[in-house]
Amino acid sequence: MPDQLRDEDELSAVVGDPGVVRSVYEELPVVSYATEGPDHRIVATNAEFRAYTGRGRMIGMSLREAFPESMGQQIVPIFDQVLASGQPVHLRGFRAQLTRQDTGELIEVFTDLRWHPRHGPDGAVIGVIVDLVDVTEQVREQQAEQQRTADAERRYEQARDVITALQRELLPAGVPVLPRLQVAASYLLADADTAAGGDWFDAFTLADDRVALIVGDVVGHGVTASATMGQLRVLVRERLAATSDVVAAMTALDAAAAGIRGARAATVCLVVIDPAGGELRYCTAGHPPPLVVSTAGQARFLPATGAGPVGVGGAFTDASVGKDQLADGELVLLYTDGILERPGRELAGTSVELAEAAADIAADRALRGDFDSPAERLCVQTLELLTRATGHTDDITLLAAQRVSPPPALDLPVVADQRSLAPLRERMWAWLAGARVGGPDADALMHAVMELATNVVDHAWIDSADEHTFTVTAALTDTGHVDVRVADRGRWREPAPSVDRGLGLQMTSQLVDGLRIEHDEQGTTATVSHQVSQPARLLTAGDLAWASARPPARTELLLVLEQPSAQGARVRVDGSVDAATVAEFDRAIRNAGSTGTRSLTVDLTGVTHLASAGVAALHRLTALHRDNDTSLRLYAPVGAPAETIMSLVAVDHDTLDPDAEAD
Repeated sequence: MPDQLRDEDELSAVVGDPGVVRSVYEELPVVSYATEGPDHRIVATNAEFRAYTGRGRMIGMSLREAFPESMGQQIVPIFDQVLASGQPVHLRGFRAQLTRQDTGELIEVFTDLRWHPRHGPDGAVIGVIVDLVDVTEQVREQQAEQQRTADAERRYEQARDVITALQRELLPAGVPVLPRLQVAASYLLADADTAAGGDWFDAFTLADDRVALIVGDVVGHGVTASATMGQLRVLVRERLAATSDVVAAMTALDAAAAGIRGARAATVCLVVIDPAGGELRYCTAGHPPPLVVSTAGQARFLPATGAGPVGVGGAFTDASVGKDQLADGELVLLYTDGILERPGRELAGTSVELAEAAADIAADRALRGDFDSPAERLCVQTLELLTRATGHTDDITLLAAQRVSPPPALDLPVVADQRSLAPLRERMWAWLAGARVGGPDADALMHAVMELATNVVDHAWIDSADEHTFTVTAALTDTGHVDVRVADRGRWREPAPSVDRGLGLQMTSQLVDGLRIEHDEQGTTATVSHQVSQPARLLTAGDLAWASARPPARTELLLVLEQPSAQGARVRVDGSVDAATVAEFDRAIRNAGSTGTRSLTVDLTGVTHLASAGVAALHRLTALHRDNDTSLRLYAPVGAPAETIMSLVAVDHDTLDPDAEAD
């Protein structure tokens, strides 16, 4: 005992009185805490930490007990790593979610975190000391700036060279949107500044309504790897489309690999699913096997089928094909080995890590609320959670599909009146969202439906004052098409296209894949068919923290606001410019341009729908300014709905902000 007292006295002489040290730690202006043992029991917290987490008494609790909501966020493995290695870990911009005990609120934070080994009297590592700095505000500011300056597609284009651009062109732009199978894909470019890799994926429907999912990896990098993977993707797609047979497709791929430069020893995982019954047939040609996960949080790897890579002299037979059953709600995940072969990780352990992370993500107990679709969540959060501590040196491809119940078809009676167009638009948007149709496909279908409905309202019963109704029906087919029918019992009138009228059917036919109009004395039926897809997420490491950002809310209320800070007369338009709002739009633009007597810039970036009635108004307003020797400059950036329509019907407009050009 005297020796122990002497040691404590010597420590106090160097460090300070224990009571003072305890008081200083409590008042430290940094968030800090310490854990001990393999279950990481909390042994010290300071006031900043307790205030930051909204928790009080935590001493003696394990991390799992103190922060159960964080267990799916791959935080405990970092503690395990520091405890086992004795080496510190420092991560910046670490995204985490925690529930404040005092308010019950789930909050999302970004922190700069340091994990330090804590040593016992004999020098052995007994625990972990953590300090953190909250950088949420700075990260949010960076996110906002990045959203303002460039979207993910432009960042991707600027980040990589022409080889990567070639690779992108050889990969599918998206995956099909299907009623019984929700598909998502992501492609994460390597951290290292190397040439493009040979990862590839594809997803498409077959003639028998089954769905093919494929992920492959070509040996090597650069132009050869990109060109090779492009050839393999096209070849297997064509063979499957012709036969729907896994063995025939793999046999053809194997034979072709011998004659394609760089294709020898390429690995492939091919899965064919029956969305209706859930039967799954697959082949793992030297590739890691698929992972099946449930939204309840269970995960299982399918057995490898034993086939080797293509082009190495093996044979593909019925024995090379595995069978399984995908239950309702279950997901299957295909991936490339870049997610497993991460720096500082043993391959055997990374498979377990992938399964655990995928199970937590599918059950939405990792980073909650990022996505509505478990398949999308699985394809993005898996990348973020598993690479943020280790980084990655190879490209990573993820392809996920979930069996779901089909969305109900839309069958809507509509009163043939201009006042019915706005409610119709709302119901159509709601149905498209329920069918998970978004982006340009949703815009094209909405435009088509509203043009056809406006035609019915304006022309079908032009000689009748009675109230009439027509029907709008829509369905998502097993082939990944949306079929929409607009049917009335009115009188058909031949369209008469001109510069500023009769453009509705012309625009519709150019926006969608197919438009068929049938009419007789009983009425008119217009049928639209359009193949729909969801973009694959092509990401860099810098995109991961923002990959879950939701698009801004769609504005349907028409807003025309003057912008007094602009150098000249300028207005911004938000919302829908259609038959129901065009009079208000026309009046507002005339007032802003003083009925054509002064030059005016009209910013159409926020226009969600530019109908033929709006196009006609733009023609009239342009002519009005031209007659008064003033200019009407119409601006909408490339890809905006208004820009798409103005390009389609050859309305003069700017795709670069005129005011920005003048600065």
